[in-house]
Amino acid sequence: MPNTSSMRVLILGAAAGGGLPQWNCGCVNCAAARKAGSGISPQTQSSVAVSSDGETWAILNASPDIRQQVSANAQLHPRRLRNSPIRSVLLTNGDIDHIAGLLTLREKQPFDIYMTPALAEIIDDNPVFRVLDGELVQRQTVHLNEPFSLLPDMQALLFPVPGKVPLFMEEGEPEVGKEGEQTVGVELICGKRRAYYIPGCGAMTEALADRIRGANLVLFDGTLFTDDEMRLTGTGEKTGRRMGHMPIDGPDGSLQALASLDIGRKLYIHINNTNPIWRPGPEREAVERAGFEVGQDGMEIMV
Repeated sequence: MPNTSSMRVLILGAAAGGGLPQWNCGCVNCAAARKAGSGISPQTQSSVAVSSDGETWAILNASPDIRQQVSANAQLHPRRLRNSPIRSVLLTNGDIDHIAGLLTLREKQPFDIYMTPALAEIIDDNPVFRVLDGELVQRQTVHLNEPFSLLPDMQALLFPVPGKVPLFMEEGEPEVGKEGEQTVGVELICGKRRAYYIPGCGAMTEALADRIRGANLVLFDGTLFTDDEMRLTGTGEKTGRRMGHMPIDGPDGSLQALASLDIGRKLYIHINNTNPIWRPGPEREAVERAGFEVGQDGMEIMV
């Protein structure tokens, strides 16, 4: 019998877009991740699986690495010929690292896709996604702040967080920090347990703080440690906030913003390949002192 008072959260991919190591990057972290015994393990691109019974699962964001992620986690293996325990896929935004994996799931397997109307428009406007058989893959449009059943005994709700349109939709300077259907967080409720998955967030608003306060688990955007990390490492010119991600450190960072919210367990996910929290050092120590954990591929959490 399923345990309706708890949920299982399985981190399939803890890294941000590009993974760790990123294919064309020779930064300190990427170089170490290519060397066995360095202390830094390779990590795939952002995705999480959730279940209320350990038998049926929902995927939160379909990363380009989803085939590798399914193969690496026995919980998601077929139980018989042409079978999958994956019953649904939920999308939090239209970034390539969150939707490209849908193309891998084209092998005539039934499942539902949950997304906001704005994300459904992105999928519908791109003919490549027609490879998903419409008779088997049902698209479920979900409106903000309206609860729905994601899995048996698990209720979900999508809510807006500050973000921006996907990179491939940018025209000039995009509106950063916009709250709407383009970037959402996920609330998961199973019995009396409450968890949140927020892989992209440009700022901590009062409404968001009030929503996640007292949660049993929060998986939060840990893309960059400092806002200017890309510039400091010589890997890019954009700041974290320009990319739609609040930094971990600083007076307006997530480390301080989440510190007083009485959250049971806090993990950083969607971590960029340049982020120093991947390796031992003062940044990792600061995160751990504040009660955060650094997400890792294959980490399973009972809530």
